[in-house]
Amino acid sequence: MPHPVATPEQHAQELDALELTQHPKVKKAYNDVRKHWLAIMDPSPVMRDCFDAAFEEVMFSAAMWSLNQDPLRPQVTTITRLAHRVGDIQIPGSRWGIDNPDSIYRVIPISGDEQYRIHGRVGENRMTENYFTLWDANMGTVDVLNGSALQLAENGSFTITVDSGPAGDRPNHVQSSSAAHEFYIRDVMLHWDRDDPNELRIERLGGEPCRPARTQDAQAQLTAAFMLRYAEFTTQLSKGSLRREANDFSLAVSGDKTGMLRNQVYVGGHFALQDDEAFLINLNDGGAAYFTVPIANVWGTTLDIVDRTSSLNKAQAQANADGSYTFVLSPHDPGVHNWLDTCGLSEGMLTLRMAEFPGQRPRQDLSAQGQVVKLAALDQYLPEGTTTLDEAARTAQQAMRAAAYKRRLPELDG
Repeated sequence: MPHPVATPEQHAQELDALELTQHPKVKKAYNDVRKHWLAIMDPSPVMRDCFDAAFEEVMFSAAMWSLNQDPLRPQVTTITRLAHRVGDIQIPGSRWGIDNPDSIYRVIPISGDEQYRIHGRVGENRMTENYFTLWDANMGTVDVLNGSALQLAENGSFTITVDSGPAGDRPNHVQSSSAAHEFYIRDVMLHWDRDDPNELRIERLGGEPCRPARTQDAQAQLTAAFMLRYAEFTTQLSKGSLRREANDFSLAVSGDKTGMLRNQVYVGGHFALQDDEAFLINLNDGGAAYFTVPIANVWGTTLDIVDRTSSLNKAQAQANADGSYTFVLSPHDPGVHNWLDTCGLSEGMLTLRMAEFPGQRPRQDLSAQGQVVKLAALDQYLPEGTTTLDEAARTAQQAMRAAAYKRRLPELDG
């Protein structure tokens, strides 16, 4: 069976994007955006140290995404992948926008004047959360199809119809409009070790395209514009959280704006810790079937998500006896299972996402609070029965995590 993400088409796009980064217009934009972004963010020394690696990923993501912007020649593009090799060639990572480490993000360009079919197949182990969101040019939602509601053939295959007409008797339909711009498809891996992402391919109906494909120079110009947009969009996200005091962690409900998903609860903020401190997070998920707590830098990329627990979701975390969750965020291992590893950073971004509530509404007991405590006094704040890990158990936890992640990025073992 072909891999649903590491497809020949995906690898061809990655190689094309890497070649595109050598175009003179793109190289100039790379240098210009680099200077501009550092100037408008004025980062702390800690965040400045994160910049170079994060910048490479964000700019490569812009190259990848901008290559697939022709609705007459649509492809399925997976973004927010980690660095890997295609044959003998090293491909940069493509994380950006405060990515979710549990998610496989795929994009498909769409025109409301065209008709499409998205063909796919679900895996043996269906995902808890999977959405086909049709956006306008400003990431506002035009329509959404919940992947859990897909009607399937006996072999797990499905076809989604996409056009400006109503669904009628078509079971898997997304209604486009003149505002429709592209699909943003989230396959969320709650159980990294067993959840299967969907296989996907796109078909545009009708005759040959009515206009030629972009020239190389036109594509380079578009990519340069994407690079600047990515930097400014991420700055907007980060500065929104940075306006609040450090270590202020409280609930905020967001809808389908700036790329956020309907019916999710987002809790955002930033932390700043002394070397002997930890940030303690107490969470009651309000009945959510899914949540995740990832750490990111101000440039919008998560940290070491393969080998270290810089994010934990509901399946990876250990619940307290009463069903709540307690997380310890710190640069040093506190010896508890639910350690959010800052990978040595004393400051960073924290964005908790909760989703898939019964009846699409959280229970009234939904809550999230954080407080700074001294590591030496941590035991006084932990609930009775908190699962602890010694060095060997931590190593085993990290090894299982890495093996599970590589199911979606098989190139890491190549």
